[in-house]
Order: sequence, then C-alpha cells, then structure tokens
Amino acid sequence: MTRHLSLLVLVALTSSCGGGSDEPAAGSGGSGGSAGSGGAPSTVQGCSAEVQLLPKDADFSNAGPWPVGARTLQIGELTVEVWYPATPGSEVGKDGKVYDLRKWLPDSEQGKIPDADNPWQKSASFADLPLDAERGPYPAVIFVHGTAGFRTQSLEQMEHWASRGFVVLAADHPGLYLKDMLVFQTQRDLDGDLNAVVAALGSTSGELAFLAGRLDATRIGMAGHSAGGGAVKSRGADAQVLMPLAAGGTDPGAALVSTLVMGGQADKVVAYSQTVKGYEASPAKKRLVGLSGAGHLFPSTLCWLENTAGENIFEVAQKYQVQNANLAGLLFDCPAGQPGEAETRAIVNFSTAAALEETLHCVPGDPFGDLKARFPVVGEYRFEP
Repeated sequence: MTRHLSLLVLVALTSSCGGGSDEPAAGSGGSGGSAGSGGAPSTVQGCSAEVQLLPKDADFSNAGPWPVGARTLQIGELTVEVWYPATPGSEVGKDGKVYDLRKWLPDSEQGKIPDADNPWQKSASFADLPLDAERGPYPAVIFVHGTAGFRTQSLEQMEHWASRGFVVLAADHPGLYLKDMLVFQTQRDLDGDLNAVVAALGSTSGELAFLAGRLDATRIGMAGHSAGGGAVKSRGADAQVLMPLAAGGTDPGAALVSTLVMGGQADKVVAYSQTVKGYEASPAKKRLVGLSGAGHLFPSTLCWLENTAGENIFEVAQKYQVQNANLAGLLFDCPAGQPGEAETRAIVNFSTAAALEETLHCVPGDPFGDLKARFPVVGEYRFEP
C-alpha cells in the first residue's frame, strides 16, 4: 500500500499528539459516559464468571458507561497511547486531554504554526485517571495508524472502545508515522512493533503495571487503517478479532474468530473494489461494511480537524509552508458530499464496537442485524458466518 502516501501528504499538517497544551482542554469531567455519577454501579458478566463489566447501552454507537483514562508511555522504542476504562466518577472536575498535532511534525517544522492557528485535537479522555480495578479483566484492542498517520488519528473510535470496556493501545510506528514520512524516512518493522506490544500485554510490567490483574491478554482485537490494515492482516495467531479499515482483508489464524472489513465506496487511495476483494478472500466469520460516498479517511478524525478559523489541517500546513505539505492534496481524500462527521462516526463506532463486543465480551446474537435499516449511509453490507 505504498499509495498510502496519502496520509503523508494529508498530514503535513496533522501531527503530534501530546499531553496538555496551551489551548483550553476538551470536555470537562462528567462528560465521559453514564458511569461517573456517584452510587455503586451494578455489574454484568462478561465471557466468564471471572469477568465483571458495567452494563452498557445496547446501541453500539453510544458511548459506554466508563470515563476514559489516557496515558502516554513507552513500550521498548515505541511511543504508545493507552486508553482504558477508568474508575466511575474519577473524571469529575477534570479537563479532557488535548493533543498538539505539531508534535508529529519534523522538529524543524513544529514552530511554524502559531498556537492561534493550530488545529488542537481535543479529546473525551482524561490524563492518568485511575483504572477501574473493580471491574474487568478487560480485553485489549491494538490500533495501527496508516501512512503518515499518528497514534491519535482515530481518537474518537479508540476512546469509544475504551468507554465500552476495552484497553486500547496505539503507537507511533517508526517509518510509517507522520514525522518520519515527511522527511521520507520509510524504514519500518510493523510486525516487530506489533510483536512488542503483544508481548507487553502479556507481562503488564513497567509502565503497563497499572493494568496488572485487570487486563485479559488472552482476548485481543486488532484494527488498522490503510497501511495499518495491511499490518494486522496476518495477526490472526494473536487476535480473535481483526478489523482492516480502508484496506484489504485478513488471513486465517489459529486465534482468529471474526473479521470486520470496512471501506469507503468513494475511496481514491484504496479502491473499494480492492477492499471487496480482500473481504472475499478473508476467512469466515466475516463482515463487510461499505460506506456510500466515503473517502479514504472515514475511519479517522482527519477530515474534520480544523482550527478556530475553520481551516483544515491541509490548509493550515500549506498556509505555513510545512515541509512537503504541497503533496498533501494527493492524499487528503475527503470527497465533497461525503457523509458528515457525526454520521460517519456513528456507523464506524457501531460496527467496530459490535464486532469487538460480540467476540471479546461474548455478546449474544447478531449485533449487526439491523445495520442497513439503522444507517442509510451503509451502501453495502455482507455477512458470512
């Protein structure tokens, strides 16, 4: 998927995720889901009697009952963001985390964009909240960004999964993430990166020690956008659920139970026909969800990241002459007439959460049953049990 230079271009401006910033924080405490308002929440059983979870809305597009904690840490050489179910109520009175995209630009470019024109990435998660250790153990989901992406490029989806009872990890992948791609540093080892993250989940030591005893490393899902979808294609030995997004399909694996393939039917980077072929070659159980009118970046927040003047990340990058931003027009695939942000997010959140919870939380029945009736933007839906 060398064509995924797309993100590269596109993100000439989208960079860097960091801790706090000078910009006012995103949401303030209390906005992270139904758990957060005093009282002792009831619990429901997960995949076994040892797994206890908070009751969740049956609508998979709705946020879950947990406030979401966020930590930035290291796994070997990888900078990793971890989102996790936090103690209900621990977010009250706190400001949401804000990521500064400039930190994903090459060092020489970071000072070009002033604070006033920066498209700050505001989140619904809160830095360093305590893990909800009364519930769990929680399954893990590993997300791999696309070419010239970065670990928070699909922030809303990852926070959504965490709010519904998953520990979610996303790394900046050397040789693939924005900072490297803008200077054409393309040496990468995505398989090695994923091996390191999976191994870390099995030990929960070092900076992951806060998850010890509350992480179920035997239940793993993996998702990837574009080139990241290619990276997770053959990880069925580790993951029970694989979700290539705007990519191809999956290969058989000893652990693999379910595949979800999603594609934009107006994607100019990875043609939808290529996504369909990937789905058709994937092992069952499998599902295909095609979004009518959607471009390549639908599973991310990149099309909708803007500054206070309404300029998108590509426009800001060009305005301040960020290195190689002139290439971004080739890769910023946000077609006119595409589904809106709320509509797109709802279908992506619904589909991905349904696929994860069906297998990793043992939700009974077919969670996708009324998909097309509920979401008119779904141009195609297939299911092979």
